[in-house]
Amino acid sequence: MKKIILTASLLIGLNAFAQDHFSGISTSNRVGILNANVNPAELANLSKKFEVNIYGLSFNVANNKIAFSDISSDADFETLIFQGSSPVNARIDAEIMGPGVAMRWKKWGFAITTKAYAKFDMIDIDPTIGNAITNDNIILNTTLLNNPNNQRLSGTSYGEVGLSAARTFFENDNHKFSAGVTLKILFPGSYSNFGLSNLNGEINETLTGAFLHTNSPANLNIAYSGNLADSFTNFDDYSKSIFGGLNGFAGDIGFNYQWKKGKDYKLNAGLAIRNIGTMTFKDDNNASTNYVLNIPQSDPLDLSLFDDVENLGDVETILRENGYLTEMPQENDFKVKLPTVLSTYVDFKLVSKFYVTAYLQQKVNEDSDNDQITVPNIFSITPRVNLGFFETYVPVTFNEISGTNVGLGFRLGGFYLGTSSLVTALVSDSKQGDIYTGFRWAFL
Repeated sequence: MKKIILTASLLIGLNAFAQDHFSGISTSNRVGILNANVNPAELANLSKKFEVNIYGLSFNVANNKIAFSDISSDADFETLIFQGSSPVNARIDAEIMGPGVAMRWKKWGFAITTKAYAKFDMIDIDPTIGNAITNDNIILNTTLLNNPNNQRLSGTSYGEVGLSAARTFFENDNHKFSAGVTLKILFPGSYSNFGLSNLNGEINETLTGAFLHTNSPANLNIAYSGNLADSFTNFDDYSKSIFGGLNGFAGDIGFNYQWKKGKDYKLNAGLAIRNIGTMTFKDDNNASTNYVLNIPQSDPLDLSLFDDVENLGDVETILRENGYLTEMPQENDFKVKLPTVLSTYVDFKLVSKFYVTAYLQQKVNEDSDNDQITVPNIFSITPRVNLGFFETYVPVTFNEISGTNVGLGFRLGGFYLGTSSLVTALVSDSKQGDIYTGFRWAFL
């Protein structure tokens, strides 16, 4: 467990990426596959008749504890991530867009896309527990714990093939209405979850170590599948098993309205519900078990037992062998819900070549659920200058985990490069940073 938490802390501190994929470019009026990822109805507005996606890469992390100004050569990351009394929340996230193709034909738009995802999350982790496990400097102290939240460590990797269609239902010289859908065929790779809820107890730190006991039973979920069953801290395992067997479906549905002015629009607005669905993890080493955790004061748990733990199976074994767990029914195959979101946006053309976009992403489900892949709530405002072949933009993003961030990006033909947090990172007060890049070819 110490390695699990410490690895997450180091990744957050050293890589400090963000959590808003392709911010700014995905709402450009140069409409392509990236726009359809936000709203499938945008396929009816493709700027060219055909577009081929070559690649797209976005690497992101956000946290609520460590800012760029905290990072130095002698930074003690495990101390920084568990500072203060508020729960630790952090996301490490990668999205890879593979080959894809889109086309516009009369009033229709179609697309076939491929994607891969890898995620690691820390959700509502009590900093007292994190300090007790990772901090080797013992402080003589007794700390009361009373946390009703579900504290989660969760890792996921999976692949996706999307089949999309959109149609314009009404269009005249001034107005245009379109709708679209995407069917996602899912290929779950690996999954791992540690969820501890209703923890009420004490941590006693003595000269011989840190010991935990509970005052009332807590609830514990331990689930794992694929490569993440063997190691939670080796991030090569995420990439090795992104595409598993076909075992899940999801869908997007979206609507679009344009107030037209000549060949361009004065206003472009959209509303979509995305990632409606689940996937089932099946593997020979699968397990998803709910436990009642009860650690008596007369026989407390020595937290140093977790020093060399690398996977959740080892955590499970330690707790079971010490008699702290009462097992509930176990599931060999289990379902995980995708991060369903409601997204809406409005893009205004203020003057020639200059646009401003407002974008809102609101999650539908709670991140605390053990069978839920997480997603943040996001609101952004992006001013943008589009000169045709060249485009540049400055996304200002409000992230529920890391706060306010300002980025920068540009597009040169089909190539794009950007970030949603570069400006705030340069002034050293950002708790996130990110980078994304890609290339697509549009013609006719």
